[in-house]
This record gives sequence, structure tokens and C-alpha cells, in this order.
Amino acid sequence: MKKISAVFIVVCLGLMFASVSFAAGTIKIGALFAVTGPASFLGEPEKKTLEMLIKEANDKGGINGMKLEAVIYDTTGDATKAVQLATKLIKDDKVSVIIGPSTTGESMAVIPVAEKEKIPLISCAAGIKITDPVKHWVFKTPANDHVAAEKILNYMTKQKQKTIALLTVTDGFGSSGREQIKVLARQKGFSVVADEVYGPKDTDMTAQLTKIRGIKPDAIICWGTNPGPAVITKNVKQLGIKIPLYMSHGVASKKYIELAGADAAEGVMLPAGKLAVYDALPKSDPQAKLLKDYDQAYKKTFGVEASTFGGYAYDAFLLVTGAIKKAGTSPEQIRTGIEQSHKLVSVSGLFTMSPKDHNGLDLSAFEMVKIVKGDWSILK
Repeated sequence: MKKISAVFIVVCLGLMFASVSFAAGTIKIGALFAVTGPASFLGEPEKKTLEMLIKEANDKGGINGMKLEAVIYDTTGDATKAVQLATKLIKDDKVSVIIGPSTTGESMAVIPVAEKEKIPLISCAAGIKITDPVKHWVFKTPANDHVAAEKILNYMTKQKQKTIALLTVTDGFGSSGREQIKVLARQKGFSVVADEVYGPKDTDMTAQLTKIRGIKPDAIICWGTNPGPAVITKNVKQLGIKIPLYMSHGVASKKYIELAGADAAEGVMLPAGKLAVYDALPKSDPQAKLLKDYDQAYKKTFGVEASTFGGYAYDAFLLVTGAIKKAGTSPEQIRTGIEQSHKLVSVSGLFTMSPKDHNGLDLSAFEMVKIVKGDWSILK
């Protein structure tokens, strides 16, 4: 009898320890990324990053003993499709939180769904209107575009550049950036002497740039995401334009340099997250170790270096898992936990959320960089 009892206890203990990692169940994390299509340079690294982090977390026993499961859909960058897939994630897949979408236009389209269904949404897009005004269920990880615009204008002030030619894409990201630059330019004493736009699918912007060349501004600010900015960079080179060219943080990845060509991109300046230049940061920088670890893990897993855009998904994952550890697993608990994030060290910066701020980043999120010989160099 004692032998039987002993065997029974051993078996029970074995079963208990075999399942201890995920004894409490599974947390479903939904994701909407533009994995294919024109915005795939955003969505593909976001998807890969989230999958890598989910695997790492589960290999270590999950979060609070619960397994994480990612349900990821490819929106192809289409706002209508993003809305349909967001509804599917909530109604069919029963996710507790959604990460994404990748672009501002998609995010704005999905917001009403998240608000109505009371599911926290952490956008990976930069448009300020995503979180301003604050929506109860909506957050985002890229710094607001007005922060990037202010970073550029502050640097231009140091260079005594006062007249600006704008060239912005006619999508949600470009329209938001254009609006923010014009507001800040008025506040800071700049003159916008040209205000040109281009379509997301346009393949030549020489007409706009020829006009700008005739006006002779102190600087050109281009606001968009690839491939448009890469085309503009090539056109500037082809036209022999020597006016300083600034890009938005929307091209802060090596893909931009690859598309534009290192020769054409030489000297282009932009605000970029610290991931692009982490090896030049002092060791005392609170982000330095995390950025290095992320880049090395991504290289090991996928054979290429990590991008700022994949970092937006990394940040969202940290916000979600931090909220679960702190507050719980229901959508409302996750939402509350995200809003309570304080000085959370992440790829994009140090997040401090509040009921009045669902982005939580400031000017310290960016470094002004210049492209030198096909790589980034920090501007002083």
C-alpha cells in the first residue's frame, strides 16, 4: 500500500511539474501588420519581432505561468481589410489585446472598432491623431510625429536655416506630419515657402522638386514612408539639387538607404530612434543594453539587423506583458496596466503613460542622424 501511494505521489508530482509552465491557461494577443504590400518594410519586421518575443517568453514559462499565443493577420496596408481583420480578432479569435496596425490610415480606421468592443489597441503607427485626443482603449508606440518634427526644426535652428520647402505624401502619415510641421514652423519663426505633395504610388517627383529648386529654400523636409522618400532622394540627386534634405522618422531603417542608394542618400538627415545608432550610445544610456540585445537576437534569428519599425512591435509587447504582470489578463486590466506604465525602458524610449497621454514619449526618443557612407552617424 505504501509503495502504491509513493508511486501515485511521484506520478502526480511529475504531471504537475510537466505542466507548471502554462498551468494557468493561454493569453491571446492579436496583431495586425502590413506584412506584404507597399508598407511591408514596416509590417514584416513587426511580425517577426512579435513572433520572436512570444517564443522567447514561452520558452521561459510564459507570463505569470500563462502561455502567450499570437494571432497575426496581414492587412497588406489596406484600411478596409484592417477593420475586417480587427473584427475577426475580437469576435472569432477572442484576443485580449491588439498590436498594430502598421500605418496611420489603418490605425485611424480600426480605432472605432477597438473603442466599441472595448479591446486595448496599441498602434505601431506615428500619426498624432491616433492618440490625440486620447481614446480610452487606444495607445501607440512610435513617438508622435510632432516630436519628430520638433527635433528637425530644433536642429535647423542651430544651422540658422529659416525657410522650408515641404514635400509630403497624401496619406494619413504625410498629412499629419505636414500639419504638425506647419504649426511648429509658425511657432518657431520659420517660413514655409513651398508646400508640395505627392501620391503614395507616384514614381517621379521631379516636377515638385524643380519648383522647389527655383524657390531656393534653406532646407527641404520630406515626410512619408518608402518607397516615395527613396524616389525623392534619387530625384534630388538627379536634378543636382544641393539644398539640405531632411526626412521624417518614417524612413529610419537601412531599407531606405538601400532603396535610394547610398550615393543619393549621402548627407540626408532625419530623426531616428536610438536603435539605429545604439553602438554609439554611452553605456550609461538606459536603452543601450536592451537595444543591443534586441539587435543581436534579431540577427541570430533572422540573419539581418533589427529595424526601428520592428521595435514598435517590441515596445507594444513590453507594454502588454508589463500590464499583465501588474494588473491582470482581462482587456480592461491590460488597458489599465498599459496606462500605468512608468519609465518603461524600451526600443523607442522610456514610456510613461497616463490618462492624458497614451503615447508616453518625448524628444529624448530621437537622435538626429545623418547618412554617411551608407550608414547612420549621430549629428551633434
